[in-house]
Amino acid sequence: MISPPRRTTAYPDREVDCQEAMEPGFQAIVDCMLDAGWKRGEVMRALRRLIAADNMTQKETPGLKPSWRWRGR
Repeated sequence: MISPPRRTTAYPDREVDCQEAMEPGFQAIVDCMLDAGWKRGEVMRALRRLIAADNMTQKETPGLKPSWRWRGR
């Protein structure tokens, strides 16, 4: 379960809270990739490229929802 923000409005540690909420899922992705045989540097570079691609997509089509959904189990 991903923790929601403490408030719906801005607050000083909102980005830190977001990072902490995201960390278990992030670590799970990294662990799965390492278990599959990828090297940590490859995984980190791929993640950076995915973030950059998402940023470009959002600039081109603001509000576009990704076609995939994370199905944490």
